[in-house]
Amino acid sequence: MSASLHDNIGLIPVLGVSAQLTSTRLRCNTSVGTPFWMAPEVIACEQQLDSSYDVRCDVWSLGITAIELADGNPPLTDLHPMRALFKIPRNPPPKLHQPELWSESFNDFIAICLIKDFEHRPTISDLLEHPFIRQIQGKEKALQKQLMELIDLHQQMGTIEKTRHERIHTKKGQGMKSNPISNLVNTDDLATLEVLDENTVTEQLQKRYSEEQIYTYVGDILIAVNPFQKLNIYSTEHSRQYIAAKHTANPPHIFAVADTAYQAMVTYNSDQCIVISGESGAGKTESTHFLVEQLTVLGKTNNRMLQEKILQVNNLLEAFGNACTVINNNSSRFGKYLEMRFTSGGTVMGAQISEYLLEKSRVIHQAPGEKNFHIFYYIYAGLAQKNKLAHYKLSKGQPPRYLQDEKITMMEEIVTNYFYKVQFEALEQCFKVIGFTLEELGNIYSILAAILNIGNIEFTSVVTEHQTDKSNIVNLEMLENASSLLYIQTDELQEALTSHCVVTRGETIVRPNTVEKATDVRDATAKALYGRLFSWIVNRINTLLKPETFQSDDADSTDKGANIGILDIFGFENFKRNSFEQLCINIANEQIQFYFNQHIFALEQNEYLNENVDARLVEYEDNRPLLDMFLQKPVGLLSLLDEESRFPQATDHTLVGKFEDNLKSNYFWRPKTVDLSFGINHYAGKVLYNASGFLAKNRDTLPADIVLLLKSSDNKITRQVVTHPLTKSGNLSHSRGKGATVPRVRTPQHATNHSKTCLQEKRQLQMPLKKSATHNNLRNSFRLPQATAEVDNGDSALNPRETTNMKTQTVASYFRVWHII
Repeated sequence: MSASLHDNIGLIPVLGVSAQLTSTRLRCNTSVGTPFWMAPEVIACEQQLDSSYDVRCDVWSLGITAIELADGNPPLTDLHPMRALFKIPRNPPPKLHQPELWSESFNDFIAICLIKDFEHRPTISDLLEHPFIRQIQGKEKALQKQLMELIDLHQQMGTIEKTRHERIHTKKGQGMKSNPISNLVNTDDLATLEVLDENTVTEQLQKRYSEEQIYTYVGDILIAVNPFQKLNIYSTEHSRQYIAAKHTANPPHIFAVADTAYQAMVTYNSDQCIVISGESGAGKTESTHFLVEQLTVLGKTNNRMLQEKILQVNNLLEAFGNACTVINNNSSRFGKYLEMRFTSGGTVMGAQISEYLLEKSRVIHQAPGEKNFHIFYYIYAGLAQKNKLAHYKLSKGQPPRYLQDEKITMMEEIVTNYFYKVQFEALEQCFKVIGFTLEELGNIYSILAAILNIGNIEFTSVVTEHQTDKSNIVNLEMLENASSLLYIQTDELQEALTSHCVVTRGETIVRPNTVEKATDVRDATAKALYGRLFSWIVNRINTLLKPETFQSDDADSTDKGANIGILDIFGFENFKRNSFEQLCINIANEQIQFYFNQHIFALEQNEYLNENVDARLVEYEDNRPLLDMFLQKPVGLLSLLDEESRFPQATDHTLVGKFEDNLKSNYFWRPKTVDLSFGINHYAGKVLYNASGFLAKNRDTLPADIVLLLKSSDNKITRQVVTHPLTKSGNLSHSRGKGATVPRVRTPQHATNHSKTCLQEKRQLQMPLKKSATHNNLRNSFRLPQATAEVDNGDSALNPRETTNMKTQTVASYFRVWHII
């Protein structure tokens, strides 16, 4: 680089930027250059009239070139040049991709070249005194010889063509395209296509899919098309190939997403997040597996047991939280946020899981063609193989009520199923590796077996001269089995199922339950036990995977590290018959879609407008009005559902009528020929919902008599799942009720129902996303907020009234209080 001055006019040929200096201060405010090498102050001149720069912009370009020589590409080369123009002024100064491979003096040389404030950046003359430059004095001829040898070597190896975006050169804020470098007919990045419409995208994806190329980039996003077969692209060799590699160096891959998040976390010491979204059956769960596997490789640690524990977590949660549906044999029936924790040096040191919206209703009822949670089939087959069915009071004859379907008529079809046996063995290995004790394992099996026996309890009406609405238990053997497995008194369980307490004017009155009421109590008990057991398992996993620095709660710890989170929620669903569960799932997906729209379209385009960038705006469908229809108060769909749930005489018919009278929106419609149904125009298409059972599922009531009875259990886990308080989103807290130090949530008794729990949990998913900054692959630096627990202060013991969902707070109220739209 050189500079010549004549009559106060200088012409500076530089790396990527050329300018004319017209002032006596040797500064300019015009530029022509290539974005990747442009200094922040040069880019600022494009939009800020009072900005200027001097010859020290060459020093920045020199630092970028040094990185290019070491890494093979300049920083941000994976981005479109126009996006690089926005990233360079906002991002921290770039560094070498693997600084540990280079000398300390070279790293320091790059660091001082890339000081963002050019007033503090050294000049070329200053750089000549840097140790990295001074060390070559007297060695010029030897270095020249080495360089010539390297040139000859590379000429023998041949030229490697790189696929890059079209070059854009800037001049006074205008974009000028140069000739395209590569043929974009079959590209691995759809953002490089000149024509980008729906047909082009689908044709490209279909063509790549036919060639078993299931991964495709769209700028910062990775599209994964489910191949429904095993592909040989996840081997150890492939894993190594994507470690610390540029996106352009390898074909698109899920491993590249993991590496990008990991490198960003280590480089900037900031939390990252990978958001996985898609319809049910799209392969989100498998993608999560691959991400976790690659992140454990990247965060290599000497503690092999920790790595194995983290890898086993997904398998364990799938057994308890996944089930077979009509379109997916391994469908996630809960939302999951897995947060892997790393040291500042990038070594994995632990993990934490948050679970959302477990579909508890599946325990007691499955739609035609669907099954219960995997775990029930696994333990039946596994315990049968171990000859332990009798120990857990499980029969080999007729299937339990909760496992009956048109395909399973005899238990022989379950206990002889080879796949179930293999999965049970794998499940026990998961428990062992993660660190569960044999006692805990036995207690878990007891609760699961108790749930199946509870479902087999049958009731009959007792008609006497003065009593016509009393119920009695027909099969006392099932009652005894359930009480034995839960370690509670049989007569007390019978009383809790067939009667309830009412407090009137300070006097407690015991009233009998009808058969219908007793059946509801039975099913509610089964759902509550399973939901709380699932939360207990998640909490136990978190305890066993908690980093030692967090175990000790050392506030003075200097290395707090950083996290990489993976958000995996259930996919959008549209079945032949859609019920309350599908509505909750689809509202959650609407929230994720809104987040996607905001960060991919709205915020980016607002940035263009604020920076006066002449860019064509992309049209997209904003689903905010639909979310308003769901979430607004007092006439949003969930508010109306809560309101109707408070009326004892309300029915599903009156609920649908209330929807029709109040939801005046193009997104809501009522079919004329289908009773008890309503339709929603979701972002993914029209969905027809059957409102039968909406109110019952939303209320999700459980009598306090059952709660008090379970608290008296001699089974440690059974006692814990009802003694520990619930978080605001209805999950089990780590702390005990009376010992909890978190504040009590002041929510009216009548407002506690499942729709609010649904809404509150979805709100927990969205709040951190809103606060975080967007990075590649929909990654965002965020951490889920600490759950606030509601402390059980023992009121029910003094006033045994009916409670709702064991004091669970609801999602609807949470969304309305913390509205993010």
